[in-house]
Amino acid sequence: MGAPTVNRIPTRRRTEHTGGERPPIAARLLAWGVMLLVAFYFLVPVYWLIVASTKSTGDLFSTPGFWFAEFHLWQNVVDLTQRDGGIFWRWMLNSLIYSGLGSVLMTFISVISGYALAMYRFRGRTVVLAAVVGSMLVPQTVLAQPTYTLLVNMGLNNTMLGVLLPSLVYPFGVMLGYIYAQASIPRELLEAARVDGASEWRAFFSIALRLLTPGSVTILLFAFIGSWNNFMLPLLVLRDPSLQPVTVGLSGWSQAAITVPGLQTLVIIGALISIVPIIVVFVSLQRYWRSGLAAGSLKL
Repeated sequence: MGAPTVNRIPTRRRTEHTGGERPPIAARLLAWGVMLLVAFYFLVPVYWLIVASTKSTGDLFSTPGFWFAEFHLWQNVVDLTQRDGGIFWRWMLNSLIYSGLGSVLMTFISVISGYALAMYRFRGRTVVLAAVVGSMLVPQTVLAQPTYTLLVNMGLNNTMLGVLLPSLVYPFGVMLGYIYAQASIPRELLEAARVDGASEWRAFFSIALRLLTPGSVTILLFAFIGSWNNFMLPLLVLRDPSLQPVTVGLSGWSQAAITVPGLQTLVIIGALISIVPIIVVFVSLQRYWRSGLAAGSLKL
């Protein structure tokens, strides 16, 4: 005689999500709608820039802005290279120097400053933190003229150093470094390193800096984009066209395009090429800055 069979009542399978309960469909649709609108708002100008870069000067003003015409992209690049002895590529090199070297130094100063404010207790620490937060409220355009006057008095006007030195001060980066250090570095780990005989510099470079890598990359990304888009200070400091970044150089061409035919197309193709380094840096550092943003949001 076999064992009696028990009819099991079928249970509804519950979908589990690692991120918690799944939001209602209305909330998801609303979120997707908002994200699509934001993406449309930011991508439409880029699409127009790509379309306009493929047109000749005549087609640029005689055809619809969002429709392709005859393909002149490569010819526009050749004309851009030949204009004024290829000075556009000199501007691109200058921007890479200002943004690359400047953002690396700025990131190191911001990280080590934020680390010191987070890990050490010293007299005046609160005042320094208040000064950092207060300086974030001052627009950079307000500081451009005083900074220019200071650089002139130091004899650094019309020099690369006059653009690099002011970019090393980044209060927002210092605050991010402070937040990341508080969230990522256990004090017990530093105490153990001190007990083992490690100096403060070795503890920072061997332990703290590795833990701060995601946050450092996030600061680097913000610093690079801010330095690449810097316009006011280089415009005031630099008179030599061969020292100007691409933002200032294209602005000069844009103003001259009113009287010089053909410059409009070169300004557009130059603007398209100038955003390529930002895209490359952003995509290549994506896996670092995403984790860095998450780490920085844990503690404030």
